[in-house]
Amino acid sequence: MVQVVATGHVSAPISDPPHERVAAFTSLFVARSGTVVCGFQHGSAKHAVDCTLRLCHSTDGGQTWSVLTPRFPTVIDGVPGSLAGAEIVEPEPGRWLLFSTWFDRFDPARPLFNPETEGLLKSRQVVSESIDAGGTWSPWRTVATPGLSGCAATGPALRGPHHEVGFAFESFKEFDDPAPARHGAWLLLSRDGGVTFPELHLVAQDPAHQVYYWDQRLCPGTEPGSYVALFWTHDRQTQRDLPVHIAHGQLGQPAWQAPVSTGVSGQIAAPLVLPDGRLLMFVVDRNTPATMSLWVSHDQGQTWPAAERVVVYAHDEQARLTQGAENVDFAEYWEDMRRWTFGHPALRLCPDGHVLAVWYAGLPGSMGIRWARVRV
Repeated sequence: MVQVVATGHVSAPISDPPHERVAAFTSLFVARSGTVVCGFQHGSAKHAVDCTLRLCHSTDGGQTWSVLTPRFPTVIDGVPGSLAGAEIVEPEPGRWLLFSTWFDRFDPARPLFNPETEGLLKSRQVVSESIDAGGTWSPWRTVATPGLSGCAATGPALRGPHHEVGFAFESFKEFDDPAPARHGAWLLLSRDGGVTFPELHLVAQDPAHQVYYWDQRLCPGTEPGSYVALFWTHDRQTQRDLPVHIAHGQLGQPAWQAPVSTGVSGQIAAPLVLPDGRLLMFVVDRNTPATMSLWVSHDQGQTWPAAERVVVYAHDEQARLTQGAENVDFAEYWEDMRRWTFGHPALRLCPDGHVLAVWYAGLPGSMGIRWARVRV
């Protein structure tokens, strides 16, 4: 039985100054020491030019939180930028790597998404290192994505059984590129604990470039080095979101299968394999009623019984949105993504056996990070 036993806030926007009143794009990390770290984007708006990252930590399984790192530098090689996403992995005890995406903000008037070309701001995938439990961090180092552009990190990095580190990201196209968009979900693999990332592996891509497997979220599978991937899946031709899709793979190898439908409605979905083999999915569904829900599969993702679904959070969306579930105008959909005021689920197993879920939620111009402890 899955049951929510407690809820609260990691970061409440009311306590922040105006230029830091919007938190979004959440992540979770559980260190080998048992410390839990929640990372998120922080700024005056989602994907604003002033966005940086903040880390908060908890030593009691997510019940109480304090700020670990309030801000990260956003200027790289003299160029102003903004940051999105804060995914941490621990390749070896006491050594943390933090991955993020840096967007070029040299021209602050440019939005993240170009509605004319459907391209994204120039970006870099960057990594920083800490050897003192997040107290201090090294300068940003660029992780190359050879031959790919319009890239952004997408969810947790993975740690393999032999010092492997897998960095998940997606590619699209850059801001001024007039060529047709080509979306792909990728994994960069390091075999030296995150020092170098020489291997590029495709996780999911529609050969016809009609279906987009957005915002992949990976978690370790039941076998060493294996993973489960969930995708927000969008069909450009029919102009609608499809159900969440799932795929299975192995670090260092192509995915074992093309993504298949879970039958569960929603957008971004975070997976977690429990010690008993059950697979959890924490998914945001922006259809009415808008919810953050936990689903359970007993057969590695083949079926998801509706009777076992648990609504973790119900949201009253106050943003003025233009797009519904059908006949989606792609450019307007991107603008709505900027307006949405809840989502971005993350899920981790805590040392005490509880599952911790986090997401962002609030009102336009005022969004914080929330948590729920779940008994499984």
